[in-house]
Amino acid sequence: MDAVAETTSFFNTAPLLKDADTITRKLTQFIDHNTSSLSGSVGPRRVVCVTSGGTTVPLEQRCVRYIDNFSSGHRGATSTEYFLKSGYSVIFLYRRGTCQPFCRSLPDDALLECFELTDDSCIKVQESQSEVVKRAIKEHHKAVSGGLLLKLPFTTIFEYLQILRLIATSMKIIGASGMFYLAAAVSDFYVPWETMVVHKIQSASGPLDMRLAQVPKMLSVLRNEWAPEAFCVSFKLETDKEILLEKADTALKRYKMHAVVANELSTRKEVVILVTDNGKTYVYRENDHSDVESPLIKLLVDKHSTFINT
Repeated sequence: MDAVAETTSFFNTAPLLKDADTITRKLTQFIDHNTSSLSGSVGPRRVVCVTSGGTTVPLEQRCVRYIDNFSSGHRGATSTEYFLKSGYSVIFLYRRGTCQPFCRSLPDDALLECFELTDDSCIKVQESQSEVVKRAIKEHHKAVSGGLLLKLPFTTIFEYLQILRLIATSMKIIGASGMFYLAAAVSDFYVPWETMVVHKIQSASGPLDMRLAQVPKMLSVLRNEWAPEAFCVSFKLETDKEILLEKADTALKRYKMHAVVANELSTRKEVVILVTDNGKTYVYRENDHSDVESPLIKLLVDKHSTFINT
């Protein structure tokens, strides 16, 4: 079975996406805004879909248990900020509860640690946190109210792939001005919905023996069917550098990616390797207080510009 057939089978048997009509409407409005707001300019505004966080794999239809991964969404959230600074509009497809753009400087429990009650029972920002809170609110509202940032949440592998398909088909109209920055940690295996038990699996039944199916490789479908003219960047994460570079090379060729960001687990916050047809580029953060995403996004923006102009 080829990738298109496998993908079609996956979607035909997946649970229906809740709020699909609402998501489609938001996407249409966002794309329309970013193609019409620059009337008189050369071409539409560049739009990037940034995927962030990890997908869950439900083990029951009325889900209590699921398989997860450790992805915090830091890469995607940070990259979104740098894309916005570079003049892109961003569709941020993120896992619920993971890192958000402009919130990296806030404490982990921002609601309880940044605010306090006054004597008259009003709530105010603590003085020590006032600057980071003001900056986060200002930047977030500026991006959202300006029509430059659209945030769409997911939790399961089923939600993620269905929303990604909606985004890709919506972005098809902007052609080469679109980019996909696929930083989400997507599950390789899943339990097909039709074989999944409905209710909570009972421990009294004894050891759990479950067969997982392979998630269809949708990168090739994204490249060839959903948004064939877009600039596509995928990610690879491994613990072994040799395996990492081998897999990055394979993904570049097999799925016709324009670039693959290779991350070695232990050093992923200090350095990444950008793999393209022209070779491998090591991208380092400038110092201990900077983000590796800053030079990475700058490099990708340059490569996207070259792609658009060729």
